[in-house]
Amino acid sequence: MNLSAISGYLGMFWDGFLVTASVSALSIAGSFLIGVIVAFGAVSRRPFLRKAARGYIGLFRNIPFIVQVFFFYFGLPEIGVYIDAFTTGTMALSIAVGAYAADVLRSGIENVDTGVIEAAEVSGLSRFKIYRRIILPIALRVSLRPLGSVFINLVLTTSILSTITLNELTGNAKIVASDTFRPFEVYFFLLLFYCALTYLLSLLINLWHRHLNRFMRGAE
Repeated sequence: MNLSAISGYLGMFWDGFLVTASVSALSIAGSFLIGVIVAFGAVSRRPFLRKAARGYIGLFRNIPFIVQVFFFYFGLPEIGVYIDAFTTGTMALSIAVGAYAADVLRSGIENVDTGVIEAAEVSGLSRFKIYRRIILPIALRVSLRPLGSVFINLVLTTSILSTITLNELTGNAKIVASDTFRPFEVYFFLLLFYCALTYLLSLLINLWHRHLNRFMRGAE
């Protein structure tokens, strides 16, 4: 392994790392927000909201992500809508992964004991406060681990964004490999960077899980 051949490109790797981390962080926040809204819609008492939410989940879970990205980046300009690669990647990831997050959260919400919800309703809490203060925290306690797996997969999926000219980790690695003709060393470094990102995210998920469990035990 000749690491000196790519030592001059470490700055390029770092730039790609920062872009990937930024896209991942924004997409995780966006997909979580979408997931919460859609999940509550999927268990709504109103048939229209329930059908619309479940239709959204079914639709975006059954379309390849790369097709969604190409539609937003290459298709929308045909009707006069131009979005830069960074925004396109963040938006596409948020929408697509939001469907998976919603499905996980929906399952968690449906596992909340109905007795707890009925007790909250009797106490006079509004429906919004019941969802925010009681149902969502309990649902997260159950679904945070699988939700973490969804978010880790999101980080790995950012590599597809190199196909729309975004200079994230994989995109920059391709450039370095073509410049140095050292694909083994280049993609070895790429593996390390992705491992670092996903490991950091898994640590954050574990910390959140511990905090949530401690909070729930305190509430009990």
